Amino acid sequence: MLGKWAARRRWLVVAVTAVFIVFAGVWGSGAFGRLTGGAGFDDPGSESTQADELLAGPLGRYAADVVVLYESRDLTVDDAAFAGAVEQALSAVPRDAVVRMQSYWSTRDEALVSKDRHATYVAVQLPSNDDQGRVQQFKKIKDAFKAEGLTVRFGGLTAMTEQVNAQTGKDIALAETLSLPLLVVLLVLIFRSAVAAALPLAIGAVVAVGSFAVLRSLTAFVDISTFSINVITMLGLGLSIDYALFCVSRFREELAHGKSIDDAVERTMATAGRTVAFSGLTVAVSLACLIVFPSRFLSSMGYSGMAAVLFAVLSTLFVLPALLRFAGHRVNSLRMPLPRLRKKGAADRDFDETKGGWYRTAHAVMRRPLVSTLVIVLFLVALGLPFLGVNWARPGDWVLPVQADARAVTDKMRTDFQADPARIVTVVVEMRETAASPEAQSALADYAKRLDAVEGVNGAKVTGTHDRLARLTLGYTMDPQSREASRMVQELRAQTPPPGAKALFTGMPVSRVDIVNMIGSRLPWMALFVAVVSFLVMFLAFGSVVLPLKSLVMNLLSLSASFGAIKLIFQDGYLQGLLHFVPVGAVDVNFPVLIVAMAFGLSMDYEVFLLSRVREEWVRSGDPVESVALGVQRTAGIITSAALLLIVVVGGFMTSGITFMKMIGVGLVVAIVVDATIVRGLLVPATMRLLGKRAWWSPAALAGWWERYGIKEGEEPTAGKRIGSGI
Repeated sequence: MLGKWAARRRWLVVAVTAVFIVFAGVWGSGAFGRLTGGAGFDDPGSESTQADELLAGPLGRYAADVVVLYESRDLTVDDAAFAGAVEQALSAVPRDAVVRMQSYWSTRDEALVSKDRHATYVAVQLPSNDDQGRVQQFKKIKDAFKAEGLTVRFGGLTAMTEQVNAQTGKDIALAETLSLPLLVVLLVLIFRSAVAAALPLAIGAVVAVGSFAVLRSLTAFVDISTFSINVITMLGLGLSIDYALFCVSRFREELAHGKSIDDAVERTMATAGRTVAFSGLTVAVSLACLIVFPSRFLSSMGYSGMAAVLFAVLSTLFVLPALLRFAGHRVNSLRMPLPRLRKKGAADRDFDETKGGWYRTAHAVMRRPLVSTLVIVLFLVALGLPFLGVNWARPGDWVLPVQADARAVTDKMRTDFQADPARIVTVVVEMRETAASPEAQSALADYAKRLDAVEGVNGAKVTGTHDRLARLTLGYTMDPQSREASRMVQELRAQTPPPGAKALFTGMPVSRVDIVNMIGSRLPWMALFVAVVSFLVMFLAFGSVVLPLKSLVMNLLSLSASFGAIKLIFQDGYLQGLLHFVPVGAVDVNFPVLIVAMAFGLSMDYEVFLLSRVREEWVRSGDPVESVALGVQRTAGIITSAALLLIVVVGGFMTSGITFMKMIGVGLVVAIVVDATIVRGLLVPATMRLLGKRAWWSPAALAGWWERYGIKEGEEPTAGKRIGSGI
């Protein structure tokens, strides 16, 4: 009905769309300035966040927010020229812009000088208690730290966040520069018609512009992370082009079968449009699950991703039918004399589908369905086994390119200095009595001594008190993303605080443990919710309780292969040269959440599209074997093309200079490739042959309900067998 309505009122639809694009372009451009930055990974309800909130009060923080590294190849810190340049730079920094600024010349602490004495650092603490507030403060005074004749680099958490934000903008520009020309070329190769190729691009443009307008609107109600731009650009563009590809291909097929333009539009939206609606709903619900995670990073991904997907669906269902009606038979115009990207398919009148490669492949695996199923399942499980040895990390300076300032400073601190001032754990102790009393000070000193004895801790001391609160500062030596750092946090928390006191820990290794625990506790519930919603959507689409269960298992197999690849690549370091990153022996803990939400939903695209064509043939013929083979043959080319287009778009993540965004790109690409080839082309035919007519089975009550209320593809012919009961 939507397709018929949009086609009949095509002039109105196109006019409204044009006005909307202008409005959205102006309104959406303001989204960039309203985003809250690339941080927001922490759990607001965790112990580390509670400690941060106490430190934001009168007790105050004690941290090196920015580590300014000064280096010279020729001069040492003992040379007057070196010292004069640094002191002149520091004197230009407004005193009210910093809380604390420690240098070698103000402390005479040799720990602030490198082993070869050609470098020194200045530890800077900024006033704001908010991470993004500190970023803005740092940007205002950053230029003041420049010293003539010396190399200046900025490290520390605040500088790292500022550099991540800047890198994100560069990544988007690079990804679009690389992906858009490729998309144009591939669409022309797929359709061999400039008009047909232009339609998915037009929908993609509408979605890209409109999604930013939606994102701008969301910022009025919730905090949105900078990284949402990457998701809304890649996911929105990729899905809208995929959805439009399904519909344009089906429209051309209906025209090739002799239908009128109006009938072709109506049938296209009743079949491919129905698939888009079901698929988009599943993807949107999957991404909506990210909202239940308390970290701003994940909730932002949920809001922005859901907005992009829903907008892609609405644009496909409303705008595309109008464009198809305008195009009509001209959809095949401006033919390009180019080699075919895929073999002839259902849209070609003279093509014998029973001679297609995918048809023969489907019959081959269906001849030995049990053996085929076992071999494919074992192969996919084997791909996922490396993930059992995963080590979890939280984003830090390791996500930046190796040449970035923050990462270079961290490396320099590790190799050339006694300690890294940014590597500290802060303990907030709430005493039973005034923390400044002699008894409390003695108890705190004893507690600090026990904390100092924990392996990995490099000095523990009381650095401040206020009323009943005391602040202890601990240095540590190991990589905060390592398993050793996790054990250190566990041992620190195991130490008994002074009698009647309560201790809260914060710092990079502590927040990492808290984030891992938070995600680990909520991910199973998220996965369960996604599974239940996917089951319901699949049941509404096909009236079977067997197909949804089969699809869930296959999606898990695709995900396991993706997870295994990520562990081998990013934790163990395979392909690090090709992908241009330096491994840290860990995988970002946000990765499985995002991949479950994105890949699980995306895989439903191909599943619903394939099974819809299988069901069409099954309803017509009642032959469970031939319907599968024909369904695979008729959809294989489109699914492969759609997967290739989505890979090009999602591959933009792989070009990112931010390592955890690169992880998302690689993970999605692996999941899409496995899903579109091994699962849909081989495993689906094998399992459908094993299930036979039982694949379409539902209990009588559910089958009857679906026959009355199920969402079907328009008027369907009645099969010789009752589809709802399956047998």
